[in-house]
Amino acid sequence: MNTFKLLCVVGLLAVTASANRHQQQQERSQKWKPSQWLTPKELKDCPSVDDISVESLENMSLEQGAEALRALYHVSHINYDMKPSYTPNPSNIPVEIYKSNGEKQTTTLDKMASTAKQQHNFGKQEITVYITGLPAKTETVQKANRDLVEAYVERYRHRASKTEEENPNTGNLVVIDLGNQLNSPKRYTLLDVEETGEKVAEYIADLIEQCQVPSNIVHIVAHNVAAHVAGAAGEAFERHTGQQFSRITALDPSRIYAEDSECLTGLARGDAEFVDAIHTSAWSMGTTRRVGDVDFFPNGPSRGVPGTTNVIEATMRAVRLYAESVRPGQERNFPAVEDRSVESYKNYGCGKRVHMGLTVDKKAKGDFILQVNDQSPFGQRAPAKHNKECHSAHSSTSNWSSSDKY
Repeated sequence: MNTFKLLCVVGLLAVTASANRHQQQQERSQKWKPSQWLTPKELKDCPSVDDISVESLENMSLEQGAEALRALYHVSHINYDMKPSYTPNPSNIPVEIYKSNGEKQTTTLDKMASTAKQQHNFGKQEITVYITGLPAKTETVQKANRDLVEAYVERYRHRASKTEEENPNTGNLVVIDLGNQLNSPKRYTLLDVEETGEKVAEYIADLIEQCQVPSNIVHIVAHNVAAHVAGAAGEAFERHTGQQFSRITALDPSRIYAEDSECLTGLARGDAEFVDAIHTSAWSMGTTRRVGDVDFFPNGPSRGVPGTTNVIEATMRAVRLYAESVRPGQERNFPAVEDRSVESYKNYGCGKRVHMGLTVDKKAKGDFILQVNDQSPFGQRAPAKHNKECHSAHSSTSNWSSSDKY
């Protein structure tokens, strides 16, 4: 290469390097500007972490609560300033283990396996592990969690009535009350999802080993931020054992406030053999992010489904919807249609149909929409009407994700 060409190449490389440095500096500069995320008024009005609690959110309107959480989320992600730093001690996490007849034993996460081992035929048919995501400080949270427990007890008793065995074990429900330890705003927002998931996986693995039950009968149901803990647990369990949980059901999975910018965190398909999610407050306490093989959006993505007046009611409604699907005879209360547009669903409703809840088709994939009632019973039992002319209009309908507020 002659001298002139060499000087040209060197000059070009210098210009390119300078441009890259300028671009990186510009990106870093923009990263550090909160105004790129929120308006000055929104920044001024943004609540602090200490201002956000279950009680305070219940005292706000649905719109006020959604806006407060939106602002807090964006501020927490401007520079990833909120680092995951809280992991509850397993000895402080309450656990309830229910027999088929409704009797329960109370223990803690670190003693879960040894307590379950004392039960006759524990895990003979199926094990459902419910991980709570909010502290039961209000009747709204308490009622929803109680509905789910009662639904499973009713289901197991119904099964028992159909067998001639004496004291049959038709299923076990294990409630890991993680929400009990998320009893302050800082604990909730700073929860280390990955480390907490590792610990949950460790104790579930111990449960499986001590009670000699196969992992493919373990169904994890988790609410709000606990859904992401369940995802981390599923990933850790597979990494350490080479096996997967049969299913993870996420009940209104939340956004994650404290994240490591260099680490992918949160529930995702593949964290269990099958992952499904029910989003009832996608634009407030939940997320529009697809986390499962199947994601259900009752009445489409919104701040809250019909009948909810605040974000706590909205997120707990996912627990109540799922609980309804667990009760005998109500498993098919929530037929949903594969669709990515609320308008298309309402006008045509011509996509593939799948039942949301306990008996979901595990071969299903994609986003599904359905309509629900504003009070119990929530299931409408019938999807939108089928229209033979839907094919052309259906394909041209805009995607709801384009209006995703987060």
